[in-house]
Amino acid sequence: MKTCNNLLLITFIAVIFLFIAGKIMIGNMVRNVQNISVSMPDLSNVQDGNYIGEYSLAPVHVKVEVSVSNHQITNITILQHDNGLGSTAESIINDVVEEQSLDIDAVSGATVSSKCILKAVENAIEN
Repeated sequence: MKTCNNLLLITFIAVIFLFIAGKIMIGNMVRNVQNISVSMPDLSNVQDGNYIGEYSLAPVHVKVEVSVSNHQITNITILQHDNGLGSTAESIINDVVEEQSLDIDAVSGATVSSKCILKAVENAIEN
């Protein structure tokens, strides 16, 4: 009986520890996402072509290919999106092409992935 109680106590402590560690990690990720600054590069200086850009904010990594023609974004292809649960954010690329802007609201429930996609697009155009 004593061994069973010790096992339950250890399990309870481990669960509490994992819960606290998870809350700390999520809090750090939210703060990091709030610090991501995304701005639209001046497309008038961008030549026609395809440009690759990447951005990472653990646990999300995004790599995109941005096609520019006549100083407009004509297509965005997501080449890699390691996202955990944020795959719904990929729809944001349609809004970027339609609006010709990176000032797009994040997809609800996929804020980290949304911001990483937008920042990867910015990095592609700037480079």
